[in-house]
Amino acid sequence: MILRLLLAASCTALLAIPPVSAQLPRKGEPAITAQTQRSGGALTPEQTALQFDHADLAFEVLPDAQRLNGVATLRFTARAPVARLPIDLDRNLPVTAIAIDGVALPASAWTNPEGRLTITLPRPVPAGGKVTATITYGGTPHVAVKAPWDDGMVWSKTPDGRTWFATTAEGYGCDLFWPCLDFPTGEPALVDLHITVPKGLKAPSNGVLVGVDTFADGRTTWNWRAKHPNTYGIALNVGPYEEVRGTYKSRFGNSIPMFYWYLPGEKPQAEKLFAEFAPTLDFFESMIGPYPFGDEKLGVVETPHKGMEHQTINAYGNDYAKAPEGFDWLFQHEFAHEWFGNQLTAANWDDYWLHEGYGTYMQPLYGQWREGRARYATMLQGERGAIMNRMPMTQQRITTEEEVYELDKGGAGQDIYNKGSWMLHTLRNLIGDTAFFDVTRRAVYGRPDPKPGNFTPRFGSTKEYEAIVRRVTGKDYGWFFDVYLRQAALPELIETRTGTTLTLAWKVPGNGRFPLPVEVQIDGKTRTLPMTTGTATLAVPKGAHVVIDPDALVLRRSIALEAVAAWKSAQAAKAKPQ
Repeated sequence: MILRLLLAASCTALLAIPPVSAQLPRKGEPAITAQTQRSGGALTPEQTALQFDHADLAFEVLPDAQRLNGVATLRFTARAPVARLPIDLDRNLPVTAIAIDGVALPASAWTNPEGRLTITLPRPVPAGGKVTATITYGGTPHVAVKAPWDDGMVWSKTPDGRTWFATTAEGYGCDLFWPCLDFPTGEPALVDLHITVPKGLKAPSNGVLVGVDTFADGRTTWNWRAKHPNTYGIALNVGPYEEVRGTYKSRFGNSIPMFYWYLPGEKPQAEKLFAEFAPTLDFFESMIGPYPFGDEKLGVVETPHKGMEHQTINAYGNDYAKAPEGFDWLFQHEFAHEWFGNQLTAANWDDYWLHEGYGTYMQPLYGQWREGRARYATMLQGERGAIMNRMPMTQQRITTEEEVYELDKGGAGQDIYNKGSWMLHTLRNLIGDTAFFDVTRRAVYGRPDPKPGNFTPRFGSTKEYEAIVRRVTGKDYGWFFDVYLRQAALPELIETRTGTTLTLAWKVPGNGRFPLPVEVQIDGKTRTLPMTTGTATLAVPKGAHVVIDPDALVLRRSIALEAVAAWKSAQAAKAKPQ
């Protein structure tokens, strides 16, 4: 997901769900329940019992009425005996019919008072058994106020007044517009999408275009097929799109189709953005590994909201902005999520720094790949000033999306972007490029030698990532992750200079072990202090000029940045009307 800075700055335990009457603050209309607004969190045994094999999703978009109708055919395999199906679906989309394995159920067989559609099966399904539910539903879906930070439907118009529509669902989840399992590990192995739209409109979506059906009245149905899509990565996009396409010849020997769908009248800007696709893809393939969805497509669609990492159909709404680094950061960031989010998906929202930290680090890394270390350093410094250190990046428990992204719910907020990026920068310099990129490839692909066809999308976690670092380096870096991931405050490097003696000592929350090496420059000559015990003492000539960490290789406390933040806060308070 894009940085929230732009706006302002499998567990089986039961999770208590607020009653129907517990409506949340209305971020959009129609209002949604606490259950629908919640995405992820602890799972019930009924939820973990379902393996999601296939979703066949038929939608009809009715823009004039701002209505969405759907028929969802969901196929599951039971991991344990199942008597009921717990399916997440916003109650603003009422269910009119349900069939199990082709046999219609009476209305008394299902209930959905709060956004958890519960279907009582005609007979229990044993472990290893299969069940198919066909759900017919429709209504007025929840509208986002400020997408993509608030989720829902985005009904808009093109400059010439034609329909322009999109969905975004990372925060509140897939249940805003289709019946799903709204938690990270609930992604289906295969999805077929059939999107029916009015005459003159197109509906680019996830995966491979199977075909377009045209009706006598001019309506069209766009048929797509996608493998292993992230639940919130499934997206509807509707508009009078034009298209630019091409083929990328990968260094791994395969050819990857590339598409950009844009609004009429924007061809020059669209072609310039499209020209960034191939070099950006080459960067990721050279630094990380094969594009994970090369047998489907690299797809981008212009949307009436800022952006989102919808698998193989990334949303783009950056208005073709120009930036000093010479590339479109939004396109690059959302594209990074094809590796860090769609190929590697965190099984628990608490581990989403794996998505956003890596996704954010890819921008300065791309700057370095294009222009060198000066651009890398400049872009990193831009991120450094946004780190807040209010909460740890991980809470070490099963969390919901909002408990990670929102500060008032105890989340780390934008720190999973910027602090995550700087932690990765520090780790890279600690263990070296060879080990760092080996760790990254293993985390993304589950193996060190990815090639097209020898990997599939996978789930990862912080615990697994630490184990990969330990396996690749042969060293235990638990002390590193304890501070950067599990503590809010940054490590502080205390400098004491007495005469010709300089002493450096790390101070970390809890006063634990922190043997992070530091470079010191003395009169222009740089040496590395191993800091094995967390401290180091060295002789310096009298009057020598000393610079600690001259290349900013380490994420550590900055009193100057804290002073800037305090000053800005004071200025903002003064500016408030009394």
